[in-house]
Amino acid sequence: MTKPKIAVWKFASCDGCQLTLLDCEDELLDIADSVEIAHFLEATRTTVEGPYDISLVEGSVTTAHDAERIQEIRAQSKTLITIGACATSGGIQALRNFADVKAFTSTVYAHPEYIKTLKTSTAIADHVDVDFELRGCPISKAQLLELLTATLAGRKPHVPRVSQCVECKLAGTVCVMVAKGELCLGPVTQAGCGNLCPSHGRGCYGCFGPMENTNIAALAAQLRTLGAETPEIKDLFLSYNAAAPDFSKGGQTP
Repeated sequence: MTKPKIAVWKFASCDGCQLTLLDCEDELLDIADSVEIAHFLEATRTTVEGPYDISLVEGSVTTAHDAERIQEIRAQSKTLITIGACATSGGIQALRNFADVKAFTSTVYAHPEYIKTLKTSTAIADHVDVDFELRGCPISKAQLLELLTATLAGRKPHVPRVSQCVECKLAGTVCVMVAKGELCLGPVTQAGCGNLCPSHGRGCYGCFGPMENTNIAALAAQLRTLGAETPEIKDLFLSYNAAAPDFSKGGQTP
């Protein structure tokens, strides 16, 4: 019986989500018995030509070459899954979308004329059809394993779409906004991190991006009652998922 081919691709990113895949260790070995790892340069130089049954894509599109390459990958992939904030919303590098890229490159590089980059950092879904998006910066190991096993089994993956606040309540974590007056994106952020920051007394930074049906204006108003000024609110939204439409809207708070 022919094993399904899995490919892992990197675009503009820090490799953290690929490292999460490698961090699965024993579980990954079990999965590897059922699939053929056809392309995964973070782990092996061995490559096998497509087509591929599943392609996992990390990173955002930031160059013209990337925009062409993702089209080629999509054409070779039966199922294409984006992993991490960079691939699903442009990542931290999407802060360039709100600034002058030429000014940045002139400041950082001695010879900016050699830098070939787009003015924006965009999600993979802005360029090709995506079958599933796995959020996070980095992604959750448990969600990744659920996604892989569900996809291989031909069923819908169980990845919660509730807010971070639900995850805090389930863990018995005291609300840091109510108890400590901490600025927190939990009410508008998708669950998945295991309420990492709130469990340590810090507000949520929105690493898993906006949940469905967010009310950005209401949260911004609540943050103001905690003493936050407009620039501080904008900075809170414009971080790991700056280009996600809802968070981008929060970053333009008047």
